[in-house]
Amino acid sequence: MAIEEKPGQPQPKAAGSSKNAIALSVPVLVIAVIVAALNLRPSIASIGPVLDQLLSDLGASSAFGGLITAIPGLAFFAIGLSAVSVGKRMGLSGALTLSATLLFVGLAVRPWVSSIWLFLLFTALSVAGIALGNVLLPAWIKVHGGRHAVVLMMLYSSMLALGGGLGPATAFLINDSPEASTGGVDMWRWAIAVWAITAFVQLVVWLPLRARIGFDYPKASVSSSANTPIWKSPTAIALAVFFGVQSMNAYVLMGWMPKMLVDAGISVSVATAASMIVQGLGIIGGLLMPPLIARLRTMSYVAFGLGCLFFLGYALMILIDQRGAAETGVGYAIGAAFLLGVGGFCFPMAIALIPGRTRSHELTARLSGFVQPIGYIFSAVGPFLVGVAAGTTETWTPILVVLLGTTVVLAVLGLAVGRPTYIDDELADRGIGEKKSGRIQLD
Repeated sequence: MAIEEKPGQPQPKAAGSSKNAIALSVPVLVIAVIVAALNLRPSIASIGPVLDQLLSDLGASSAFGGLITAIPGLAFFAIGLSAVSVGKRMGLSGALTLSATLLFVGLAVRPWVSSIWLFLLFTALSVAGIALGNVLLPAWIKVHGGRHAVVLMMLYSSMLALGGGLGPATAFLINDSPEASTGGVDMWRWAIAVWAITAFVQLVVWLPLRARIGFDYPKASVSSSANTPIWKSPTAIALAVFFGVQSMNAYVLMGWMPKMLVDAGISVSVATAASMIVQGLGIIGGLLMPPLIARLRTMSYVAFGLGCLFFLGYALMILIDQRGAAETGVGYAIGAAFLLGVGGFCFPMAIALIPGRTRSHELTARLSGFVQPIGYIFSAVGPFLVGVAAGTTETWTPILVVLLGTTVVLAVLGLAVGRPTYIDDELADRGIGEKKSGRIQLD
């Protein structure tokens, strides 16, 4: 159901909103969002550069490396499904404080274990904390952000990208320090342990915040949308698949793009720079997308255009793979990185659309708990399948052609998720229709 008002403009207070929400000052809101969002990626991103040393020191085979890299996507799916239920029991602030606790314990302990199985256990614990934060932080912003919600979503998306970029950067920094050659210290342990400090800061911020706010899960609306399964909204389904396809491409590029370029003859330094461009542009996307969603009546053409840029980026990658570095040169690699990075604005756009396409705070949490677990299962399966396929093909071209095809799906779905539609209205229409038909809702 189309709406006349712009999503993001001030709307009448939803029936499910919290009338007694504690008013938080802008500095408190900003600090709370920054420390929570910044910690949602580094513990995962910091593993890649030290994975070989980690497996060697813990006496583990490369198969465990695949397991370590698969844990985040699988945990995001499994824990994400139960995140809303945890929020209902503990309140949003309580669940996010639990998220910070799990993250800190996992990050503080896992660097110092001597068993690969314990390392996997504490990695899973930290990722469980991240999964809770992924789903519930947008809903917390919706409840407590008020007129600052758009700015806070900008911070959220930008800090996600920044954390993803800083994770491997700090690992390289510490691992290349003079102490790394002394042989007396396993520097990879320090490279991943450093993120326990930021997790501790998050815990210090959120513990008193939780005590001050109390229980803050918004009451469900009495409208017909409250008990209607969220998968009955076409926009919710489109947003879940849109988020999933984008997440899959983001994680494939994060893990495999440097190797794709190096195998084509591009130098390691240029390949690394190209990868950093893709990740760094995510920060700009996080700053741009939330205010655009708030100001523009429709985002369909923006989303379609981003999908087209993604398409062109992969087309350049195919050209590089086919002709090699001698014919294409550095400019093609940097150009592909720029196109893929700007196309990657689809990720902060999808994140910002979760609160942007809902009126009710409670529905924001439900939508986040629906969209993100589905999306992150794509991010777990995609890179794994690329790794399997890479071992069976002589060049990256067949894989890149498939990835190019996914951007067509992304562009078409962008037309759907960008429409000026509130999911509350779609669910209300579906709920009313089923009441008239005499069917009973079971959710």
